[in-house]
Amino acid sequence: MSQMDRPAELMIWHGERAAPPAEARLYPTLREALAAAAGCAGDPDALPWIVTEDGDILSPHWIDRHAREAGHPAGGLRAWIAQRWLC
Repeated sequence: MSQMDRPAELMIWHGERAAPPAEARLYPTLREALAAAAGCAGDPDALPWIVTEDGDILSPHWIDRHAREAGHPAGGLRAWIAQRWLC
């Protein structure tokens, strides 16, 4: 079974807060978690991370790149990353 078809947990932090995440939700597939993470693009304070069933931690950079490849608009996420991490 492809990693994209296996369960994954989406965790969303808001703003500069370190822990705990404001939201955490388990999705039946990584594909669905990725789509939900891309949906955060409109919230400038939302910073999504995904943890796969195998324990891999997928960063906002990974999410941005793969969301765009899957056709999900993640432009707001890209702007958040650029503003916070590339300055």
